[in-house]
Amino acid sequence: MHSLDVIDQWPVDNAAAVVLTGEHSGGGGRISASNGDQNRVFPLASVTKLLCAYAILIAVEEGAVELDQPAGPEGSTVRHLLAHASGLAFGERTVQAPVASKRIYSSAGFEVLAELVEHETSIPFADYLAEAVFEPLKMTSAALVGPAGHGAQASAADLAGFAAELLAPTLISPQTYKMATSVQFPGLNGILPGYGSKRPNDWGLGFEIRGQKNPHWTGLENSASTFGHFGQSGTFLWVDPDIDAACVVLTDRAFGDWAKPLWTELSDHVITDIR
Repeated sequence: MHSLDVIDQWPVDNAAAVVLTGEHSGGGGRISASNGDQNRVFPLASVTKLLCAYAILIAVEEGAVELDQPAGPEGSTVRHLLAHASGLAFGERTVQAPVASKRIYSSAGFEVLAELVEHETSIPFADYLAEAVFEPLKMTSAALVGPAGHGAQASAADLAGFAAELLAPTLISPQTYKMATSVQFPGLNGILPGYGSKRPNDWGLGFEIRGQKNPHWTGLENSASTFGHFGQSGTFLWVDPDIDAACVVLTDRAFGDWAKPLWTELSDHVITDIR
């Protein structure tokens, strides 16, 4: 697989990428291709939300919190916050819309969730995340060093371990996994940062779902069931269940117009190689 070679020509100082294929693709959750320094640690920006959402789902399964327990604005629950349906603003804990009326992408909502888990478990959320996700997946470089919405850092090697978990979950039940990667509160419209208004703007529990969004940060060949996240630090992780594969890309250049065609091109080449 040579599709990852293109990152060598990207207008970034450093980049690392990895592709994994699952059991149905003959990979068994193993790395199919990689490029760049797999051990270099990058800030993840909003890819952090995937890691934190996973820890929150583990907290749900452990009984520390419940998906439908009140959290955030009046009428909102843990489920609403994870699905960006609470009505909270992007970066402030101010209400911009009634609960479940719009998909308002909210990093502030993840801070509320982290505080809830911390309160219910009496464990600092960064420690809970490390114990619940990083340690069992042997993500030795990964750490939450800032807010739960965008403050994690990790290497491509470590995110590959997390992507392998997403291809074949071991830390959460199949039922929770299916729910997390399925559309929650279907039909909600909203803004996808960097890509404008999406009708609908599909989201699961922490995982953005591609659906019919176009343009989008994944490839044109990615299926509608593709889920994942991208970060403003120039990072992304997607999992495409239709081809049982995942792709992680980390760079040290902030997301912008430079990234849009290159990310889509890379993802499409990856999918072509897998098929």
